[in-house]
Amino acid sequence: MNRPPVPDAPEGRAFVGRVRELARLTEGLAHPPAVLLVEGEAGAGKSRLVAEALRAVNTTAPGRTARARTAPGAKERAVLVGRCHPLREPEPFGPVVDALRDAAGLLPPPDALPPSTGALRRVLPDLADRLPPAPPEGGELLSARRLLAQGVRALLAALDDPVLVVEDVQWADDATLDLLLRLARDLPPRLALVVTYRPEDLPPGTPPPTAAHGGAPAVGLVRLGPLDLTEVAELARAALGPAATAEVARVLHERGRGLPLAVAEDLRALTDRPLPRRAADLTAALTNAEVPRGMVDAAAWRLARLGADGAAVVAAAAVLAVPADEDLLTAVAGLDAATGARGLAEALHTAVLEETSPDRYAFRHPAVGRVALRRIPGPGRRVLHRRAVAALETLEPRPLARIAEHTLAMGDRAAWQDLAQAAADQAVALGDPGGARRMLRGLLDEPDLDPPRRGRAALALARLAADDVDPAASVQVLSGMVADPRLPVADRGEIRLALGFLTAVHSGNRAGFGRIRESLDELEERPVRAARAMVAIAMDERDGAGRHAWEWLARADRLLADHPDEDVAAAVRATSLTFQARAGDPAVWARLDDLPRASESPEVMRQTTRALYNTGEIAIELGYDTRAADLLTESRRLARLTGIPYLECYSRLALIRLDMLAGRWDGVEQRFAALGAEFDDLAMAGAERSLLFGRLAAGRGRLALAREEFAIAARFGQRESQVTVALRAAAGLGGLQLLEGDSAGAAATVGPALATARQAGAWARTAELLPVAVAALLATGGRDEAEAVTEEAAEALADRGAPAVSAALDQARGLLLAAAGEPCAVDAFTRARDRWQDIGRPYEAARADERIAAALAAVDRARAAERMAAAERVYLDLGATTDTARCRKLRRDLDLGGIGSPGRRGYGKQLSPRERQVAELLAQGTANQDIAQALFLSPRTVEHHVANVLHKLGTSRAGTAQALARADAEDAADGGPG
Repeated sequence: MNRPPVPDAPEGRAFVGRVRELARLTEGLAHPPAVLLVEGEAGAGKSRLVAEALRAVNTTAPGRTARARTAPGAKERAVLVGRCHPLREPEPFGPVVDALRDAAGLLPPPDALPPSTGALRRVLPDLADRLPPAPPEGGELLSARRLLAQGVRALLAALDDPVLVVEDVQWADDATLDLLLRLARDLPPRLALVVTYRPEDLPPGTPPPTAAHGGAPAVGLVRLGPLDLTEVAELARAALGPAATAEVARVLHERGRGLPLAVAEDLRALTDRPLPRRAADLTAALTNAEVPRGMVDAAAWRLARLGADGAAVVAAAAVLAVPADEDLLTAVAGLDAATGARGLAEALHTAVLEETSPDRYAFRHPAVGRVALRRIPGPGRRVLHRRAVAALETLEPRPLARIAEHTLAMGDRAAWQDLAQAAADQAVALGDPGGARRMLRGLLDEPDLDPPRRGRAALALARLAADDVDPAASVQVLSGMVADPRLPVADRGEIRLALGFLTAVHSGNRAGFGRIRESLDELEERPVRAARAMVAIAMDERDGAGRHAWEWLARADRLLADHPDEDVAAAVRATSLTFQARAGDPAVWARLDDLPRASESPEVMRQTTRALYNTGEIAIELGYDTRAADLLTESRRLARLTGIPYLECYSRLALIRLDMLAGRWDGVEQRFAALGAEFDDLAMAGAERSLLFGRLAAGRGRLALAREEFAIAARFGQRESQVTVALRAAAGLGGLQLLEGDSAGAAATVGPALATARQAGAWARTAELLPVAVAALLATGGRDEAEAVTEEAAEALADRGAPAVSAALDQARGLLLAAAGEPCAVDAFTRARDRWQDIGRPYEAARADERIAAALAAVDRARAAERMAAAERVYLDLGATTDTARCRKLRRDLDLGGIGSPGRRGYGKQLSPRERQVAELLAQGTANQDIAQALFLSPRTVEHHVANVLHKLGTSRAGTAQALARADAEDAADGGPG
């Protein structure tokens, strides 16, 4: 019998999550005697969890047999591993014999072993010379079993702190089950018995091991469910590095439903070849990837176990491809009700299908569904699709989209074309524009579609494009259509307008405005659509275009005067409100109250929602955070009510940013990942993600990652028609360069951003940029320019309402005064601190407090120490590692004392607070140089800390993350560190 080891690091994947499960298993292993049951489906990571738990109690990675020490100077501990297999006639006692076979080096001399261990000579011939003589034969099978059980127990009791691991007990023979039960009910004093099993593979009617062992002492049950989206994202980052975007994690989680094996197989397939350079290409490659070989084999094995009825129901589920009720599955399978119920029960018991909601059944893992579909021969699939059409036709209303899909799968393209157009119309009527767009895109992909139908479908898709959450697919289809010479000119103009709108507004690429301008001549016959094009053109504020924004709105108004249209008038109103907010005009807030919150026109409601979102986002830039939260909450609510997914997504992104500005840093990455799971495409959120993740990474000491994120955001900013992202990206990257001592680089970064703000008249949106720009200019000898920029911004905002920029101006003035040695710099920084506190941004207020302390250090040391301590406490609360370290270094440099620290202490084998900081940065893949910069330490000091961390954790640099997880699990089991 094969004896596969408990893997050291299966498939090389990182160990993520499972903190509670690991803690519980570790606790049981550390305090024998114990019976530990680990339950989970195939691929859930049971073996890996056991391996990690054994390491957490300081054992070596177990093979068939391993030796380990629980503590320095302790006796060696035996780890014995056996595994059951799905054999037709399993060998009695096979896995336990398997585990004991390699224990020769662990046994005491034969005369020190109990006589009962001699009963094992018959099943362990290789150990015969290490065992006492065999006892007399009992003559009966039951007697032999009892003797063997006694011998196994006696042998385990003779070992030092043994751990017996028996894997996959769902396939165990009766003799093994009886032996394990006897062991569990009479445990040797130092034995930890670990049993893993798959509940879905237990024979029907068989009680789970939990029931069989329920009366045993010290029984612990650990159930492993799927990984959540955050844990899958962590696995992806470990394998793919920066390429592991939130969208990649979402697709991984969706494909594998969080099953660790499925995720690992997908990641291995991705890393076996060069990764695509573009994030969208990587996501597409993963989405369209074949089912990995390992998952195909696992699925095929599971499907092969089904009887005829179960296989028929599973084939029906594979063809339907969406959750279906029992009646529909039975009808498509061609079974009567009773037989269908039996087949469904079998598919559920074997965990091929699961009940996703009351009376709705689908594949437990999508990969199994894809394998099941491929196993059905072509003629058989056509029969099943025909039955599906017949069954769906009986429903009311008829689900035309699903009927169309099955009709196409049958090969009837002519009937499908008729159904597709009708299905798109039905989707629009039912409030499902996304479904209509998908159907129209499929129709336009038809090579033999007649020209009139092609034109109607293209125009319908163009008119539905405004709310597309995934514009790339529509852009690709419409781009081919706009060149068709058979289209009427005005239709071509509408399609070109939609293309430009998708490119410029949704994708953030200002090249789309060229298409919109080009559509104006083609829309001469349709003045209302021409007016809508003018409103879109007005939104471009790059390269001086913003100076003409109000002119474009005026032209649209003149067209509407002769050709009134409620929808386009709503777009004019929303855009003018956006312009007012962008300029910091205080009158805009009262005008928002006049927006219609109810209308029968979907476009009017879309424009109301757009106005609320735009002004809410701009309110963040201006520093009206409370007002911004109210506006964004309302825009999110309206977007959900009226079915505008991209505006709902945008609103939620802005609310995440507000939470972060308010000091709620924890959970930001998880909330982004959750958005990725909820929305089909988050490419439109890439800029905001990179800006916030860059800021988090910089604060937490991951400087290399911060550089990457700010660089990504800067590339977004270069393409976008709005300048806000470019200004914020320059502020983030420039601030990071200053932190790293690259003043010249910082000045080079902020210079073009200042020119952009000047050209666009965007001073009201420079709250992040101004202090960084002034600091960079001062650091490179550009005092005159720093003063000029500060005064230019102040003059532009003299009669505007922008509290955040006012605070930034106070910071800038404080920097100028401090550089000149003026004591009144303290007053400027204090005004900035007070403004930031009033706005509700603790991080910015702490930065001002830090500068107050530096300015006061020479004249009022007590007050300086007080302000520095206040800043440091904020940074500690936020988890801002870099800022905390900078604050402490400045405190030491200025000799301002501590903040009540109890002083140095010895930490022994535990990590000190500084070592913990270093370990966390190491676990995130941070290089020594970046750690030194983040923590304001010398490279030599970092080398010293790194060496201590690796020694105390007993790991290599690459294994730091897993070692920290194990240490945390031990702490959790022991009730906390120290």
